[in-house]
Amino acid sequence: MKKQSGFTLIELMIVVAIIGILAAIALPAYQDYTIRARVTEGLALASGIKATVGENIANNNAIDGNSCDGANTGVAGSVNNIDCASGVINVTMTAAGGSAALTLTPTIAAAGDPINWECATSTDTTYVPAECR
Repeated sequence: MKKQSGFTLIELMIVVAIIGILAAIALPAYQDYTIRARVTEGLALASGIKATVGENIANNNAIDGNSCDGANTGVAGSVNNIDCASGVINVTMTAAGGSAALTLTPTIAAAGDPINWECATSTDTTYVPAECR
C-alpha cells in the first residue's frame, strides 16, 4: 500500500492565515511609501528651480522680485502646481501625492553668503520628507 503525502487542511489554513496577516500589515505601509515617493518627486522638480533662483540671487546680490526669472515651473507626475514668486517656491501635490503642499524659502545673511533653503509644509507631515517637517 502506498503512503499518501502532502499538506493537511489545518497546515494550509495556517499558511493562509499567516499570509493574510502579513498582507494586512504590508499593504498600508506600501501605500504610505508610494505617497512619500511622489512627494519627493515634487521636491526633485523644485531642486531645478532652486538652482535657477540661487543663480539669480547670486547675480543680483539680493532676494528680490527677479529671483524667479527663467525658472521652469512645468509640472509632471503627481505634482499639481509649482509656482515661484520672489524666490519662494511653492509645490502642491495631487491627491495621489497626499495633497501635500511644500514651501521652499531662500535666505541669505549678507551679500555673497551662501543661500540657505528652508522647507516647510502647512499640511500633514506624514508624507513629507524629514527636511520639511
